[in-house]
Amino acid sequence: MAPRTVRWGILATGLIAETFTKDLLLDPATRDVHDVIHTVVAAASSSSKERAEQFLKTVGAPASAQAYGSYQELVQNPEIDIVYIATPHSHHYQNAMLALEAGLNVLCEKAFTVNAAQAKQLVQLARSKNLFLMEAVWTRYFPLSIYVRDTITSGRIGPVTRVFADNSRANDPEGAWADGKHRMVNPDLAGGALLDLGIYSLTWVFQTLYTTQPVGNRKAPTVVSSMTKYPATGVDERTSILLTFPRSAEQGYDAHGIATTGFRATTDTDNKGTSGASVRIMGSKGEIQVWPPIYRPTKTRLILSSGETEDKEWPQPGPGKGSGWYNGFSGDNHDEGVGHGMFWEADEAARAVIEGRKEGKFEGLDESVLIMEVMDEVRKQNDLKYPDKIESTEKVNL
Repeated sequence: MAPRTVRWGILATGLIAETFTKDLLLDPATRDVHDVIHTVVAAASSSSKERAEQFLKTVGAPASAQAYGSYQELVQNPEIDIVYIATPHSHHYQNAMLALEAGLNVLCEKAFTVNAAQAKQLVQLARSKNLFLMEAVWTRYFPLSIYVRDTITSGRIGPVTRVFADNSRANDPEGAWADGKHRMVNPDLAGGALLDLGIYSLTWVFQTLYTTQPVGNRKAPTVVSSMTKYPATGVDERTSILLTFPRSAEQGYDAHGIATTGFRATTDTDNKGTSGASVRIMGSKGEIQVWPPIYRPTKTRLILSSGETEDKEWPQPGPGKGSGWYNGFSGDNHDEGVGHGMFWEADEAARAVIEGRKEGKFEGLDESVLIMEVMDEVRKQNDLKYPDKIESTEKVNL
């Protein structure tokens, strides 16, 4: 059967949009995918049409792709099958509402929204209009992540009782972000470690302790947390979360997830994974280790109580050496011909649109809402609030 083509609109033209779209436009055969093909039919920048035109050239979009200087114009394009939203998470709610109200399917960058109330509103609207909606937690769709979840559900390491997951990096916020406007420290952009970095720590805890359970056995965790705030702007610079997932005796009793994040220290000091695993998934018969960076990991180790070990490398595919093609994020490119890995989530979203599914296969909408509720509770426990305009579920101009 010939592959089906899915037509994308790109809402925002920043660094993450560029990375995603370059991955999107790669030949899917380079990753042994033959059922879908992606194309870009439009992109919009909130700053100017010229910015959108330059973006389309940079990512190598088809010459027929339309450039717009407003998001409102983009969502009116009748050729779009699905919109990818790549604005800061402070703006996700308003932008996703715009697209859904226009009748468009949506893949929205993580963190899904600023709070759970906003996430619930998006889900309600998408379901009422029978539209596809998915949080773009790209890590969940990696072959590596599928392997980890399958290893857990196979029972090979026994019931998982504890998971450690850290996603931190060592920055100099006073030096690099002195004006307080950078998205990592700006409260107007829902800045801080929790929503930007901590979502990955929570992703690993949830996809190993929650998603791997039969749907009828999944229960929301209790939350205990601690937070240190960045003095200059009041957002969180370091957050630690202890989640307790209720389990029966047959399931191995309660399971603990420890998710940590911060932007003043890192567990991957040389950015090469030599510091050891940043995720440890521990069961009664062994453990699975995942090497950093945990948002784009490429190495796992399985250690069984029998003494057996299994090391695996998971390089991201692409067109390879000699292609002259490069991708990465924030100016940090991978080796020639190596993809960033955002195409896996795009493939899943495209298949869902083609098949008529309304949410992602490896993270349903209810789970996305639950994770937002966990982050709400962490912020509540530590009195972290963002400006009313970005916490609101009303239509506002940001």
